Amino acid sequence: MSSLRVLIVAEHASTRFGGEAILPYHYFRGLRARNVDAFLIVHERTRTELEALFPTELNRIRFVPDKLLQKFFYQCGRLLPRRISEATFGLANQLLTQFSQRAIARSLAGPGSVVHQPIPVSPRFPSLLWNVGSPVIIGPMNGGMEFPPAFQQTESLLSRISIPLGRAFSGAMNSLLPGKKRATALLVANRRTRAALPVGASSNVLELPENGVDLTQWHTDSTPATSGSFVFIGRLVDWKALDIVLQALSHTPEATLDVIGDGPMLSLWQKLAVNLGIAERLKFHGWLPQTECARVLARSTALVLPSLYECGGAVVLEAMAMAKPVIATAWGGPVDYLDDGCGILIPPTSRKALIDGFAASMQRLLLAPEIAQQLGAAGRAKVLAQYDWKKKIDTILGIYASVVVSR
Repeated sequence: MSSLRVLIVAEHASTRFGGEAILPYHYFRGLRARNVDAFLIVHERTRTELEALFPTELNRIRFVPDKLLQKFFYQCGRLLPRRISEATFGLANQLLTQFSQRAIARSLAGPGSVVHQPIPVSPRFPSLLWNVGSPVIIGPMNGGMEFPPAFQQTESLLSRISIPLGRAFSGAMNSLLPGKKRATALLVANRRTRAALPVGASSNVLELPENGVDLTQWHTDSTPATSGSFVFIGRLVDWKALDIVLQALSHTPEATLDVIGDGPMLSLWQKLAVNLGIAERLKFHGWLPQTECARVLARSTALVLPSLYECGGAVVLEAMAMAKPVIATAWGGPVDYLDDGCGILIPPTSRKALIDGFAASMQRLLLAPEIAQQLGAAGRAKVLAQYDWKKKIDTILGIYASVVVSR
């Protein structure tokens, strides 16, 4: 693989942003650890972090600056609900970034090179990466999500009306910008995502999990779990449904909860905790670096993830890697990772059913610590076998080699 050159093209690469932004970071880090001739092409808003993370690799990172129009679009998008903003002004902003990245990729491409666009993970998001002088791989993508039927009315009327329009717009944009039609290979995390690909997308579709685990960061240690301690890690946005667990906590007086993350729902959920009389058993940590997240998780009994719209859920794998059981909503990404042998999945048939299910599951793990240990051990074994980032880099290198040979 010494002649292989890989160009990782992404809007962001960050360990701080949360969500999909960490994926390009892991690909670049993993490839450079193998001495692969890899470059990272990203927006400059993560420049400071990447300069600190890769001080000896700065000659391999290309930063795309903000344009005045992008700043205007960003301010406009802040006025809209999240999903509408992402499908309109967010889409426009990322396409402007991709326009600049396309030129950079063409300048770096050559014989034996591959362009890899790991994010955005949305299967419907159009790509500008075609005719760049190299085979193009897009993904792994993960999406095609809807809210559970019992919770679809929780979205605002504006969102419910606008989302179908946004998808129609994305379909039109994929016809005008045929990056996913001309891609050498499309990677998808599951069948749900494959079904959500735009009409006419490349027929060379491979399945590969979206997320992986850095086992040097997320590992087991001798830290004893605090009895009755649970942890939530994620952005504090409405679809993460932390209020479900807060209600469950009010029915589980022996339990405490650490909440790691920040977001627009923070003050509302803090008030809910006070109203429920559980504030003294609840700690909001705000955003924490991954090393601190791992420390809090190490002393917990289990991770709770009540999300109603979770396409991936890397935090599930991170908890499993630390031999911690996971209690999660049986919907979307967590179902891809968890089973009855390593976690507890609560069907989202109603709000009451979720609250009761989380409360009963938390109580179960408190009363039977041996069950928590069994589930945690099985989860770690599953991560070691299937989701180690080192093994994922092995897999992606094989995919790179295959598209270069076919080229």
